[in-house]
Amino acid sequence: MESKRFFICGSALRGQPDHQNLQSAKFINEALTQPKYRLHSVENGWHPGIYEVEDGGIAIPGEVYELTAEQYDYLLSTEPPNLYAGKVVLSDGEAVTAMLYPQELVEQYQWPDISHFGGWAAYKKSQNS
Repeated sequence: MESKRFFICGSALRGQPDHQNLQSAKFINEALTQPKYRLHSVENGWHPGIYEVEDGGIAIPGEVYELTAEQYDYLLSTEPPNLYAGKVVLSDGEAVTAMLYPQELVEQYQWPDISHFGGWAAYKKSQNS
């Protein structure tokens, strides 16, 4: 793997506490997913959980980065439990890797749906105001 485009939509966003986990990855652009995902606050706000849905999805805002193989491996090693690397489709149709969370666990633990906040950073800001 030479490099990989990666969609960030949680605590590694610019201005968020885990941004350093991206090391010196190249910022490509801000982006939105296609409107087919849901966003939840997992583990009492520790991190977001996103997953794809057939109906009732939203476009999730985030950032796209270019990661080397080493940066990718490091980022994955810092992710919380149960998150897994999968594909999301951006509004322009590009499929990129992102960290997804099992919908079954969201439902089992009834993690709150925060999709209406307009992204993780907006949700976290609302919690601090």
